[in-house]
Amino acid sequence: MSSSLLFAMRNPAIRASVLAIFLFGVSGAATSPYQSVVGITELGLSDGFYSALIFVAALVNVTVSVTVGIVADRVGNYRTLMLAVILSGAVGYGLVYALPTKSSFVVATLLLLPIYGALNSLLFANVRTAANGMGGKDAAAVNSGVRAAISLSWVLVPGLVGFVLSARGSMLPAYLLASLGCIANLLLVFFLLPAQRGGDPVLSKRLSYLASFAEILSPRVLARLAAMALICSTLHVNAAVLPLIVTGAAGGSATDIGIVVGVVALLEVIFILVWGRIQYRLNYIDALALGTAIYVVYMALLGFSSRPWHIYALTLISGFGAAALISIPITYLQDLIADRPGLGSSLIAVNIFLGGALSAALFALGTRISDYSGTALLGAAAGIAGCALLLLLDGARRRTVSISQ
Repeated sequence: MSSSLLFAMRNPAIRASVLAIFLFGVSGAATSPYQSVVGITELGLSDGFYSALIFVAALVNVTVSVTVGIVADRVGNYRTLMLAVILSGAVGYGLVYALPTKSSFVVATLLLLPIYGALNSLLFANVRTAANGMGGKDAAAVNSGVRAAISLSWVLVPGLVGFVLSARGSMLPAYLLASLGCIANLLLVFFLLPAQRGGDPVLSKRLSYLASFAEILSPRVLARLAAMALICSTLHVNAAVLPLIVTGAAGGSATDIGIVVGVVALLEVIFILVWGRIQYRLNYIDALALGTAIYVVYMALLGFSSRPWHIYALTLISGFGAAALISIPITYLQDLIADRPGLGSSLIAVNIFLGGALSAALFALGTRISDYSGTALLGAAAGIAGCALLLLLDGARRRTVSISQ
């Protein structure tokens, strides 16, 4: 795998995309952990209004990501669109910092930053296009390497930002850092990312916007999105219940939460690259099923944890399973609409939204009929259901995938 990544990094488009996605991760990692603190505590938004704002912003991000993906396939160039959405991010983060009011926060969170979020799909579409000449397994390894760049930013940035700003009494400077990260990314894409054609423009122009949305909603794609949402919802359920189990059933402290989250994030960076190598031996459907099974075991054991050391002992399993669930679905989703890199990569945003919505429903149901530990077990059940649906839909295709890889 290392040789594949080194070879891929010689490609200017892939090299620039890896750096750009790291900077994209820096902006998100600098602000996302503190967004609710800024919106609710510092600017005075109500809990209910903030929750509604975040939900609508997620809908805007999905709509923009799909629309931008369609446009990218039609015009056959990602670079101009990347510059536009990065500029939106620089303005959005900068607006919150320079004018810290409820109105500026709402405008940025509801419009400017969801547009910036479309950069994630555009970068993976650009990498997919650049890696199309490589074999399937090499392309999967490149996707894993690019995804590791985001995880690396989340290992390095949140703790550093929290440490630096904790004595200031305000987390607003995090938005300045994010805006500066966007400006650096804008310069990087402008000067280092070569203009590159996307999918087949002739093919794409035959498909209207409505036809493109209809393709996403087709039974073939929608059923597989449902399987991915069930699988990836386990990550969101874990994010919700882990801190509550650590400080509740396991009898730990807030310090334990920070240590566990940091350790798992670091392990994810390492294990994402390991999963890229595993995909040289297994096709990505089998690898995803294996990763899901591992994470389901982790979620089940989390539900039975009753001591802090139980949580620490699970970090290895958690990091290994989570690395599969945040990296392998990228290739799987792109292949659902393989001839249109922009539209196929926009399914990453769709999957994130569906997984998050499903996890919210699971959390609400789990906490209603059980406790936080029971909710973790419910999340494990969702992962099992998603894995079963994946194998039902694509089990017969695994041999074909292996041959094509």
